[in-house]
Amino acid sequence: MNNLRFTPLNPIRFPLVARLYKSHYPAGKPKKDEVIWTAESENQLLASVRFKQFETFQLLTGMLVIPDFRGKGIGDELLNACNDQTSSKVCFCLAYRYLVPLYERNDFKMIETSELPDELAGRYKSYCNSGKDLVPMRFKQPDNKSESANASESVENC
Repeated sequence: MNNLRFTPLNPIRFPLVARLYKSHYPAGKPKKDEVIWTAESENQLLASVRFKQFETFQLLTGMLVIPDFRGKGIGDELLNACNDQTSSKVCFCLAYRYLVPLYERNDFKMIETSELPDELAGRYKSYCNSGKDLVPMRFKQPDNKSESANASESVENC
């Protein structure tokens, strides 16, 4: 797509992002204390991603590309644009299994549940118990045992 702009959200525009989520991802309600990045073209919001801040880490959450624009690489471009954000503090993601390839292309690695901070491990288990098929991931995790050739097989399922 031409003329895409990727920027951190100006707080005055929060109502526009809230409306975007209400229309396309009602369960993903944005909060004013989150760091939010957007992708826009010709004054239309096309995508958004949120970063919930914790003391020692952050959680990438609520990645949304509006349906008419999915499959065009906007999610990849948005994740690439907010690389400074994902690099600024340890960054985790609880990804839907079908989105794992998107996150892997953008330097997230699957991790074991035991590698999640306690605050996220409980949340992850709760989501899984409610029927969500999620995979714990971490941005730019250093090479270690969880990145073996069989990492995708060794990560426990929800």
